[in-house]
Amino acid sequence: MGVDAVFEQHGSRKRSTDFRRGKKLGSKDHLIVIKRPRSPPAWMSQETFDSMPETLTVRELKVKGKILITTLCCRVTATKEDLKNLYKSRWNIELDIRHIKTTMGMDVLSCVSPDMAEKEIWVYLLAYNLIRLIMIESALLCDIIPRQLSFKHTMQLWLTYHQQTDGGTNVELIKELLFLVGQLRVGNRTRRVEPRVIKRRPKAYSMMVKPRSILRKEIVQNWA
Repeated sequence: MGVDAVFEQHGSRKRSTDFRRGKKLGSKDHLIVIKRPRSPPAWMSQETFDSMPETLTVRELKVKGKILITTLCCRVTATKEDLKNLYKSRWNIELDIRHIKTTMGMDVLSCVSPDMAEKEIWVYLLAYNLIRLIMIESALLCDIIPRQLSFKHTMQLWLTYHQQTDGGTNVELIKELLFLVGQLRVGNRTRRVEPRVIKRRPKAYSMMVKPRSILRKEIVQNWA
């Protein structure tokens, strides 16, 4: 598909990495050829497996104690420093997923049937892309990078704009909205580390395993 990738070497394979093999590009930097396995994994269909190339040339390099694997094989256009900075920016992926799930409230879907749940997901993704579009337009207006803007701030301003204007398309109001979006800048988030833990203890209530209407009837019967 023409999409390049940068990721860290799997922990179990770090010991078998030998920079003396393959085509040397520099210190702790070389090209290797990975062969396609004989059979597809359990999650891949035979048709998809057959469409994959028999060999794949990738680049292995060691930078700041980490072994990175990438399809950006030219050391001139993609230096070690460039790849290190690109790998450090992976935190943006965590932020984007958090915005979709938590900021927009997609962590709990309200629809029940599979078809409606799929439609609900598409609506969330549509809204997410619209907010990102607003951020891009605001960044162009304020001559900054879209990543410097706050997603939550943009979403709150967009909701307020719709509530006060009924979704109108007044050009001057839209420009004012874009200007306000560009006023709040996020900090430098490089080398950010956050623990995956819950701060507050969950409340000691049992899980809802019956429909709400039945539970209400049971409460009323127990009162009697």
